[in-house]
Amino acid sequence: MNMTSRTSRRRPGAVRAAVLGACLAGALVLTGCNGDGGTTGSGGGTSPTKADGSGGKGKGTGAASKKPGAKASSGSGSAAKSPGAAPAASKSPAPTASSAGGADDDGCDHKMPISPDEIAVYRYTPEGGFLSLIVKHGNWGCGSPDSDGAPFETVGKETFIPMDQAADVTVTNPIVESTENQPIGVQEFLDWLEAHPNSGLVFKYHLGADGAIDRLDEVFTP
Repeated sequence: MNMTSRTSRRRPGAVRAAVLGACLAGALVLTGCNGDGGTTGSGGGTSPTKADGSGGKGKGTGAASKKPGAKASSGSGSAAKSPGAAPAASKSPAPTASSAGGADDDGCDHKMPISPDEIAVYRYTPEGGFLSLIVKHGNWGCGSPDSDGAPFETVGKETFIPMDQAADVTVTNPIVESTENQPIGVQEFLDWLEAHPNSGLVFKYHLGADGAIDRLDEVFTP
């Protein structure tokens, strides 16, 4: 009986020792678990590497950010081209300058030949025993827009052309007050020339068989 009771008393102590050993073992396990947690924490520390991976995505966004930059640069390039286009537009009035040059082309021949039957009459002379008109040959020039008509431009020196004293003569303004040719006598015409020397009135003339003027018609000029 006594042996049995002693054994039964010892069993609880052994149980406690076993329990304590189990607790120690559990504590060690927990410590190991905490170590695993530390590694997990370090694994969590590796999560920034994942953030770096997301940083790779950030690079992707950086590339995306470069796209607007490229658009902006292209826009600036187009803006730089637009001022260059403006001078090109300003050059298009250069053709306007050529058109202005064309405006000067009024269809008038600036190199007209000398008129074969028109003269500017200045004076007369009876030298040599016969009547001669002192004249200059020329041609019709190009009139300006603000003028009444084209001028008769004389060339060369004064020459003498004999005139028949029985020639037919017609005149207009300013010899007579008319815009249409009116016939007058040769002497009346000579008197007017003597009173108005170097007038340079233009006449169309015709030579007879003897080489003298047998017809003289004034050309009306406004």
